[in-house]
Amino acid sequence: MIRPIAVGLDGSPESLAAADWAAREALRRAVPLHLVHAWIRQPHDVPVTQDLDTQEHWAEQGGTRVPPAGGGGSILQEAEEELRGRHPELTVSTERISDTAAEVLLGQAEKARMLVLGSSGHGAIAGFLLGSVGQQVLARANSPVVMVRANARSAAKHDGGEVVVGLDDPGDPTESLLEFAFDAAATRRTALRAVHAPNLPPLYGHGPVVGQLASQEGGITGQAKKALADALEPWREKYPQVPVAHTVELTRPAGVVLRAAAQAGLVVVGRRVHRPALGMRIGPVAHAVLHHAAAPVAVVPHD
Repeated sequence: MIRPIAVGLDGSPESLAAADWAAREALRRAVPLHLVHAWIRQPHDVPVTQDLDTQEHWAEQGGTRVPPAGGGGSILQEAEEELRGRHPELTVSTERISDTAAEVLLGQAEKARMLVLGSSGHGAIAGFLLGSVGQQVLARANSPVVMVRANARSAAKHDGGEVVVGLDDPGDPTESLLEFAFDAAATRRTALRAVHAPNLPPLYGHGPVVGQLASQEGGITGQAKKALADALEPWREKYPQVPVAHTVELTRPAGVVLRAAAQAGLVVVGRRVHRPALGMRIGPVAHAVLHHAAAPVAVVPHD
């Protein structure tokens, strides 16, 4: 069975931008697109101010007030019609599920090739994209989650920008992260740039002399460049059509990724699955990139 690309919709500009981005990605990969919307029925122990049909209609509209009788089409219907009109060759399906947003999205991530969400959203009764929901999904999803902003960097003209992937430890590369990044570059027919910031030992300070020593052949930078090149070599052989570049900087890891991301079409970062149970954590680099990168960001879970 072909796994689709799933999109969570709440009617916000961000979620519609995510649907548009995901539609182009689905076309490139020749897979279906699945649009999903969640709404929650009023709990039985809470006073009901509207009948269930009105609640459902309210949720469908993604609004903050009760819509007038006979109001416009649903979020899913309008998005589906617009995408079909723009991409007639695209296979689109829709699904509306009565459950909490986080659980709906996590369930979709289990079945999809990737889950695509807007990078922020509004506080509607059925809003998918509140910060807490996005955080839960990013921290718990077993499939890649792509976050898309409603800005110029998510437009089709930037799809050809290079794919940037941040690697925490080139000496112990994660296959799922590199597989996703190289596959994305191959699908887009663009270049891939791997970036890495080596950890400085505690005995190193921060100053020009230390920087010069660390950059010398065989120093920290030289060793890191070799480790990164070695980690990329098997993937160069597997994807010979993908031009590959790499960047190593003695700086904060998030900084090197964000600098490379300035002109990227897609940024790929990892999330370790087996972290200590310290809440819904996605890692400091992924957190910083999600907050500051203008380009779409894919968060890939790995061991």
